[in-house]
Amino acid sequence: MPQPSTSPLSVSPLYVSRDRVGPSTVRSLGTPRPDEPDGTPVVLVPGLGAPGYLLRTAERCARHGPVRLLDVPGFGDPWGPACPETLGSLADTVARWLATVPRQRVVLAGHSTGAQVALHAAVRAPERVRALVLLSPTFPPHLRRMRPLLGAVARTVVREDPGAVPAVLPSYLKAGPRRLLNCVRSAQADAPEDVLPAVTCPVTVAAGEGDALCPPEWAEHLAHRAGLGRAVRVPGAHAFPHPHAAVTADLLDRARAGRP
Repeated sequence: MPQPSTSPLSVSPLYVSRDRVGPSTVRSLGTPRPDEPDGTPVVLVPGLGAPGYLLRTAERCARHGPVRLLDVPGFGDPWGPACPETLGSLADTVARWLATVPRQRVVLAGHSTGAQVALHAAVRAPERVRALVLLSPTFPPHLRRMRPLLGAVARTVVREDPGAVPAVLPSYLKAGPRRLLNCVRSAQADAPEDVLPAVTCPVTVAAGEGDALCPPEWAEHLAHRAGLGRAVRVPGAHAFPHPHAAVTADLLDRARAGRP
């Protein structure tokens, strides 16, 4: 039975649900059911297993239709992680959730490494995804080595909204450095530009104006690799969905309505 979220970051009713998905139980936050009759569901996949910074976007999306924010791999779930923190395991879990829980096609959106997870999940379960939205997708080829990546992180952090820190820090502390590093390295080994041609639905790629982890040219390249892709520049840096939740929700609502 869904339970109301008591998160201090939540300002409107979001509910905590647990759905049995194959061998795992996936925790999520959002409207009580992701297949309500008043609109296409929006499903959000966070980066590095830290859902807190996407709560504002989820709350905004919930005003116009069903939404679920998946807590994968589930570092903050008292029942334990739903799956390993590697890209393939996360994509398999999200794809199984899509095939099991919603009864209609969804707008699937992922942020950062979660965008890579969402991309692979969309390829694994194409019949369940109406539109795909990649928010600050990582990593362009030159950031698939640790030293250049650390430089890009440093250039991006100084342009981030400080308010995002308390939204992600609890999840990072619960995950620990080893698991976070496993997730980053797994994402660095991925080549999303080679996966996008297999996506059959419309794709939106959004990049923050101050984001060195997902520079505009990378977003444009990914959009060109998709059959039905477009690139969008938005205010903010890498974690733009937190300070610019209204802008992010508008992108998702447009995808939900089938508008460019």
